[in-house]
Amino acid sequence: MTNIDTQRLKRLCEDLCQSIRPAESEALEAARQYVIRELEASGWEIERHPFQAQDSMLVTFSGQNLIARHPRLSDPEKPLFCVGAHLDTRPESPGADDNTSAVAALLELGRLLPELQQTDVAWSIELVAFDLEENGMLGGAEHARLHQEKKTDLRGMVSLEMLGYCDPTPGSQMLPRELVGMYPDTGDFIAVVGNQNSGKLIEAFKTGLKAVETLPVETLQVPQNGEMLQATRLSDHSPFWDAGYPALMITDTSFLRNPHYHQPSDTVDTLDFEFLTKVTQGSLEATRQILNQGY
Repeated sequence: MTNIDTQRLKRLCEDLCQSIRPAESEALEAARQYVIRELEASGWEIERHPFQAQDSMLVTFSGQNLIARHPRLSDPEKPLFCVGAHLDTRPESPGADDNTSAVAALLELGRLLPELQQTDVAWSIELVAFDLEENGMLGGAEHARLHQEKKTDLRGMVSLEMLGYCDPTPGSQMLPRELVGMYPDTGDFIAVVGNQNSGKLIEAFKTGLKAVETLPVETLQVPQNGEMLQATRLSDHSPFWDAGYPALMITDTSFLRNPHYHQPSDTVDTLDFEFLTKVTQGSLEATRQILNQGY
């Protein structure tokens, strides 16, 4: 099994967390340029996709998703698989876990996938750095709309959402009332969350994550599109659910575990890089399996 570079994950997180990067900020554009440089160094070709969207208060924002494709991993004649993470942060938080940890994982997947893929892929892949997630999953909604408009043969989407916080203390994991007693109360697992259309994708990703020794993995398949459990909709996968695509959120469970969520204290020194390394390794294994054989 290929080793994820833990020191690189830490460097990526430290570099990106040097400034807070909310919607439409110069810091966010600097972070985009950083992500582009890292992916281009691994052979990816980046498309900037600018868009405008309104939040729930009808405020209009300008955003820009970054869509990365690799010549050896992208074939328009083959089904498409999408892996993404949002790059923006809340205005009050440096966002080390939310969502720099996942962006770092995405960039490490970007480095390793072309190196490891020696045979033709069964499915193509795109990597996406989403914008305006903190304003209501607007970047995810734009990307789902784009694929619907193009009638893309999109077979699945995975949103990497907060991957770096782990607390092995019993009682550290909170749960929605509906799930109490069904899942552990210790915050040391990674969660795979899908909807009614995502059963096969849940199993495929669970298999890849469970290939990593000592990484606890929990799965949840919600009815319909998660409307009865709103916490399961809080990332860029939910617009894909609403559009009818199989989609997952891979997450350390956010505010149900991490006390630094949306706080100035969400800093790099609160991250568990051993945990983040394992989650990134499992995500890499799952993605490779899907590219090679679908699911």
